[in-house]
Amino acid sequence: MAELIVALDVPSPEAVPPVLSKLGETVGWYKIGLELFCAGGPAVVESVAGAGKRIFLDLKLHDIPRTVARAVTAAARLRVELMTLHAAGGRAMIAAAAEAARACPADQRPKLLAVTMLTSLEQDDLGDLGIGRTMPDQVAALATMALESGADGVVCSPREVGRLRTLLPSDALLVTPGVRPAGTATGDQKRVATPGAAVRDGSTHLVVGRPILEAPDPAAAARAILAEMRA
Repeated sequence: MAELIVALDVPSPEAVPPVLSKLGETVGWYKIGLELFCAGGPAVVESVAGAGKRIFLDLKLHDIPRTVARAVTAAARLRVELMTLHAAGGRAMIAAAAEAARACPADQRPKLLAVTMLTSLEQDDLGDLGIGRTMPDQVAALATMALESGADGVVCSPREVGRLRTLLPSDALLVTPGVRPAGTATGDQKRVATPGAAVRDGSTHLVVGRPILEAPDPAAAARAILAEMRA
């Protein structure tokens, strides 16, 4: 069964408790990204975990192998279950991160997700980056390389998840941001799909932010998405 992760894309630690209160037991997973982590640091991770929630730390690490490996070790002490690094960092970086994760105590080992191509990018953007492949081929190449190098899964748009499910090992985690219920605004996301489509194509975790956080009744919005996922 695919799981729902709510993106805590809020500007400060003080904005977190109201979100947790409104969503209550409806949501068990939360993503903490760059904005909130820079505002609150490790303490905000500990506070959300202390509320009994599971943590997806989305910092998209991208640096030399030694630095990324040490960052994985440090993040593991916060008992985050999922964390991201950029697939574009290459085989050596991903392998070093995977080795660091394996060296963590069993109850602290995070699952590593390699970010393929951001969902804010589309085909026209690849030329600016000097990439000659099509978007689906670029995502597939990065995902395959990342899994071969030791990543536990990838972050991709819902548009690519179906193809990756056929290419990658059956236990690979496929985490999809860019999920938007039908009729909602896409914002700055360009490669999007509905929750039902993402699950049918093989997504294991759906990351949803604004459609829930900005809804008049966030818990009702989350329940509606969960119902579509389960259907």
